[in-house]
Amino acid sequence: MTTETSPHWFKSSYSSNGGDCVEIAANLAASHGVIPVRDSKDPHGPVLGFPVGPFASFVAGIKTGEFGTV
Repeated sequence: MTTETSPHWFKSSYSSNGGDCVEIAANLAASHGVIPVRDSKDPHGPVLGFPVGPFASFVAGIKTGEFGTV
């Protein structure tokens, strides 16, 4: 069961099944002010927590191509 304090992990719909993905738990943004991020290949490994504002700016930068492409 997912609650406000339990992360609900998901990958972007743009992710392919290549295995090089990160997962986020956006459900904690409102209640905790943080976006947890983890490596999808290591679901029991470390989790990084990013403040909502900077994470939203990062995502916006990705969408506008601010960081270029690989």
